[in-house]
Amino acid sequence: MNPATKKKIGIGVGAVVALLGIALAVFLLKRQELLQYALREVKAKVEKKYPVTLTLGPARFTDLNTVRIDGVTLVPTGQDTLLQARRINASISLKTLFARRPVFSDLQIDSARVTAQKTATTNNYAFFFAKKKPTVKRDTTQGANYGLLLNQLLETAFDNVPGEADFRSFLVTYRSPEHNATLTMPRFAIEDGDLTGQLTADIDSVVNTFGLQGHIEPGDYALDAKVYGLEGRPVVLPYVQRRYGARVQFDTVRVSLSDKDLDDDQLTVRGTAWARNFVVNHPKLADHDVRFPRSGIDYVLTLGKAYGAVEKGTKVTLNQMEFFPEVSVRKLPRQQRVMSEANGVESPDEMLAGLQVKANIVSGETKANDFFSALPQGMFSTLEGTQGEGTLTYRLLADLDMNQLDSLKFSSSLTGKNFRLTRFGREDLSKLNTPFEYTAYNDKGDSIKTFQVGPPNPKFVPFDQVAPYLKYAILTAEDPRFFTHKGFMAKAFVKSIIQNIKEKRFARGGSTISMQLVKNVFLTRQKTVTRKIEEALIVWLIENTRVATKERMMEVYLNIIEWGPKIYGVKEAAQFYFSKEPNELNLSESLYLASIIPRPKRYRLGFNNYGEMRRSARYFHRLIAQLMARKGYISQAEYEGLGYSVNFSNPSRMGFVPRPDTTRTVVAADSAQYQPLNLIDLLGGGADEGVNTNTPAEEGGAAPAQAPTKN
Repeated sequence: MNPATKKKIGIGVGAVVALLGIALAVFLLKRQELLQYALREVKAKVEKKYPVTLTLGPARFTDLNTVRIDGVTLVPTGQDTLLQARRINASISLKTLFARRPVFSDLQIDSARVTAQKTATTNNYAFFFAKKKPTVKRDTTQGANYGLLLNQLLETAFDNVPGEADFRSFLVTYRSPEHNATLTMPRFAIEDGDLTGQLTADIDSVVNTFGLQGHIEPGDYALDAKVYGLEGRPVVLPYVQRRYGARVQFDTVRVSLSDKDLDDDQLTVRGTAWARNFVVNHPKLADHDVRFPRSGIDYVLTLGKAYGAVEKGTKVTLNQMEFFPEVSVRKLPRQQRVMSEANGVESPDEMLAGLQVKANIVSGETKANDFFSALPQGMFSTLEGTQGEGTLTYRLLADLDMNQLDSLKFSSSLTGKNFRLTRFGREDLSKLNTPFEYTAYNDKGDSIKTFQVGPPNPKFVPFDQVAPYLKYAILTAEDPRFFTHKGFMAKAFVKSIIQNIKEKRFARGGSTISMQLVKNVFLTRQKTVTRKIEEALIVWLIENTRVATKERMMEVYLNIIEWGPKIYGVKEAAQFYFSKEPNELNLSESLYLASIIPRPKRYRLGFNNYGEMRRSARYFHRLIAQLMARKGYISQAEYEGLGYSVNFSNPSRMGFVPRPDTTRTVVAADSAQYQPLNLIDLLGGGADEGVNTNTPAEEGGAAPAQAPTKN
């Protein structure tokens, strides 16, 4: 190559380099100009949409397509600053930038501060939710469409998830008259859909430090995320603790959403939720922690117009035990809600008005030991360590229509197959068959007295040494089918639910003698939900494995129940009130003792100050005697000869005083404190219901095969 050629090539290369340099300079200048334009557009769009001032600091490219903005603030009009960020880095598509439609990605925010404040009259963040809050057009006569609402919430949340993001040193504070919250996030990142982060949350003085891991696919509306406590500490839910007085915590929770399908205004979502060491503590639930070591749900949920359902395909797991629930809840349109005394609804706006609930929950056939290990810790403390053979299956059916409350259907059953107990837990249920030490407690949990239940105690009375009158009176008033049922009175329980719903309180019980016995012998006096559930399971075990005979159960019951202040057992009762032995009690005395079992501390309730029986007490005595005569427990002559008085051996000890006017033997009734029973209800009810529970009594029939016989 000659020198002239080399020179020409050099000139050409130089020209190309120069042109490229000029082009690059123009590109960089134009790129920076377009960036400023894009940021002005962002600022104008935000300020047009919201009543705020958005300030963006100096912006520049740090490489070919990465933008750095030093300083961002967002100040609502007339309010304090809501957002500050020291630096934001983001990638920008040059193609979209030159097309003047910039698309940012790979968002990185460093040292951001969100400060939300609320006073009694205003706040600095409401504008954002007012604009973003999804609205659902609905027919107000049919109720809210929860399916459409949830669908909009899900789509709004998923559609605003950035593809790539990295938040560092992020601080969120919230201050209001009701709540204070501080959230500190050292780092949270989204990379190729993978979520990682750490957060310290101080909400109303409840402090949690937890980690977050998971994966999200915004386009598919799919999420799988795990939240777990750090530093060996559980995560405690703050709101429920302050609002409901309950402590709810967990070590790890994993939640997934795998699918959502909106069809004909009904949304169906599928996914899972699992928890490890999920703990609930509330005084009405239990007096200690209730712990679920490993529990979860594979859910299929449907939401629609005033409707929600747990669909077929849902599975709930407690350790090795599986349940398959199908539950639906519907709220009828306002104009279709029935208000009447029959359902206790006074206004169509009441929570229960027009409510319809259906439930069908069945467990898989479960090995006995898997069943006992699946019981939540702290809910069945008496049974902890219990073992058995065979299998158990549980089923619950319920159908409630508040427009037709009396049509309520409810059944709860546990079925055993080749089932037997091989080991008792903390309490030996078989102690009912031998002398044992019993401690009586008051409603506050204080011990009153301790005594032996059995022959070693001179006050113990064998079953056959109790007057038949008293046995029959108690059976008629408390539990007519005690000697034939398996521990429960289904019809009585349903009627109790109906009345309690009508009166919006626990106005009526449905306890059998078996349930009262278990409550007294094995459980505390605390009135909690878990104690009632534990009571039912122990009753089932005793009755279905024949731990004790019915006669022995009745014998123990008669010797431990309270019959008045610090009066325990039938012998003390017979001597205190009548100075008699239990086998010497007559019909009137037996009816009185049966009447005070539900309210032993109010043993004077049926009498005035002169010891004269009030009308309500006379009514009870005649009613029970009539039912006893109809079933052949007493003769018709004994019923007809029943008087209206009870002769106490020491009236002054009862607090009665002599009546100055001896010509008057009966005074007008004062039943303000003793609600009369409904005679029609009592005589026309089902065949397994008692009287003292304010439930219908057994209708006719001969005495049970194992019932007590006259001496």
